[in-house]
Amino acid sequence: MGALKKRSPYQTFYTLLFVVLIFILLLVPLILFWPWSYSTHSYSYQFTDLNEEIQVILPRNSAKSNPTDTSCHYYNCFDVYKCGRMREHKMTVYVYPLFKFFDTSGERIMHSVSKEFHDILEAIIDSPFHTKDPGEACLFIPPVDLLNQNNVNLENAAKVLRWLPFWHHGVNHVIFNMLPGTIPDFNTSLDVPHDKAVIAGGGFSSWTYRRGFDISIPLFNPFTSYLNLPEKSIESPRKWLTVSSQTNIHYEYRQEFLGLHDEHPEFLVLDKCPDGLAHNISFRCSDEHVYEYPKILQDSTFCLVVRGARLGQTVLFDTLKSGCIPVIIADTYILPFSEFIDWKIASISIFEDEISDLMSILKSISEERIIEMRKQVAFLFDSYFKSIKLITHTTLQIINDRIFPHTAKPKSHWNERPNTAAVKSPLFLPLIAPKNLGFTAVILTYDRIDSLFQVIQKVVKAPSLAKVLVVWNNQNKEPPPASMWPKINKPLKVKKTSENKLSNRFFPYEEIETEAILAIDDDIIMLTADELEFGFEVWREFPERIVGYPSRVHLWDNSTQRWKYESEWTNELSMVLTGAAFYHKYWSYMYTTSMPGDIKQWVDDHMNCEDIAMNFLVTNMTGKAPIKVAPRKKFKCPECIHTEMLSADLSHMMERSECVNKFAQVYGCVPLKPVEFRADPVLFKDNFPEKLKRFNDIGSL
Repeated sequence: MGALKKRSPYQTFYTLLFVVLIFILLLVPLILFWPWSYSTHSYSYQFTDLNEEIQVILPRNSAKSNPTDTSCHYYNCFDVYKCGRMREHKMTVYVYPLFKFFDTSGERIMHSVSKEFHDILEAIIDSPFHTKDPGEACLFIPPVDLLNQNNVNLENAAKVLRWLPFWHHGVNHVIFNMLPGTIPDFNTSLDVPHDKAVIAGGGFSSWTYRRGFDISIPLFNPFTSYLNLPEKSIESPRKWLTVSSQTNIHYEYRQEFLGLHDEHPEFLVLDKCPDGLAHNISFRCSDEHVYEYPKILQDSTFCLVVRGARLGQTVLFDTLKSGCIPVIIADTYILPFSEFIDWKIASISIFEDEISDLMSILKSISEERIIEMRKQVAFLFDSYFKSIKLITHTTLQIINDRIFPHTAKPKSHWNERPNTAAVKSPLFLPLIAPKNLGFTAVILTYDRIDSLFQVIQKVVKAPSLAKVLVVWNNQNKEPPPASMWPKINKPLKVKKTSENKLSNRFFPYEEIETEAILAIDDDIIMLTADELEFGFEVWREFPERIVGYPSRVHLWDNSTQRWKYESEWTNELSMVLTGAAFYHKYWSYMYTTSMPGDIKQWVDDHMNCEDIAMNFLVTNMTGKAPIKVAPRKKFKCPECIHTEMLSADLSHMMERSECVNKFAQVYGCVPLKPVEFRADPVLFKDNFPEKLKRFNDIGSL
């Protein structure tokens, strides 16, 4: 075999040059046929003026779009790592320019955007979230207008979405739509395949709404939005109790309303006007009577929002604008911004099969509650619904709060009117109260020695207990001698009082040296050390609140037109009883020195309701509800007989209800805040080895 000929340097050079030329020849077609090359402008995807439209020719054949991913939620279809890189605690939003889309034959395949959609884009650009650089963007807003059904071609809209250079299956894209779908599933995206994109849509049904991912927004009514309705006082009387003003409701519903109208003349049922006014949306008719719309809504206390051919209705927008209280009769309707707006304090919801009870329900609502609901309706409209800009900014804020939950404003912030906003907590404490100081157990007792000693022996097992203070409230009997008290490894102090008063348990005794106080009755012997320790851990995170175990709720009784104290087991609570609860010692000082009116004297005279008074005080000063800890609901003393238990008295519940009404009179309102929240230890219900859990001995229901 002959020797291999050595390659010359020139041959190596020409070989490399040939490879480079081949690479360039392969790269040029790729560049020419890439989607952005169809633009007739040189475009780098930096933001341009919305008034400038960029022409784009879409390829004839393109990949088939992926269908809508109905399983999407925040944790599998949203890339949170794109957010927060450039700005602290604030997402960035990129708005695609407005393109003129043409097919290869030169025919335009998408119409110009509507004024409302243009306003949405301008609102985003004017918001603090906007960025001109797509490279730093967290969210992307496609230039596809789905607000107007006449503008939408499903196939072309899907083709445009696929073409977008940053589409990536729709991840982190938000599509706005204010046109709700129709039966059976009321698909609010008009069946445009949008893959993993978030839909900010009007008229969401619970069947298609992806909770925590999509956003339900109101249906904006451009016709009524510019009308200047005359001012109407919140307290002024209304001619009609309720009005049905929709023209598209189901025939059976209309027949039911007409039947109710025959029985209740204060119920006005409107429909389209005949003859020359039939197509004029400024008027509604009832028989031969003609009414101006939406002005007629101002003359009614309640306005019906009924499911029609579409689930969402612009009448909700008109109702809020008119200061009328909406009555929602649409079973699966996801109300706008319901993720943060508490619609229970601004509207009435009635099941569709309970329409026959409509008038009896509305007539049972007190005038005081009606006034409060009107104020809330006005506040919600002015804050979140009044304009396209407000609707858009609210939508962006909700997404931002999802991305940065640790800086998100609480739900109460979204629903509190400026004149009713809660006073900030007067406690100047760090975010989490220190643990090393522990807590002081304050036990109020009178004559139950055996159960008192059991409580002390239970409480002392909690590692964070610093001291036990027994408040001896019996002036006719001396406390037991020192030799009889349990031998414990923590300081124990007995404080004798001069008078038998329930308020003695909240006196700021100088023996209390810790920030945290555990107030506990002398018959609460069922709490375990783990429950007490966990309760203290929760209090450390919420040191301004009452954190405890037995919970109660206050309810409005329509039959008596008074507040009612309720001790039945419910998911809702507004009070945590201080028979077993942690609170900051500052509240003992406030209870003793600054309790409003004669509440403190009332408590001492009636020997009842000191715990309700404390809940009123704390919630009024902080605006925050108490926190129930652990699932246990039974707190009765198993060793005690009924005759020696205060709560065994048949008049006890009536007295407690009387206290709520008395305190509400003193405060001028009921500051208590109903919540559905409970704190439980992590993993306590899960099947994990005990050594992996911190709190194993947590009592059951």
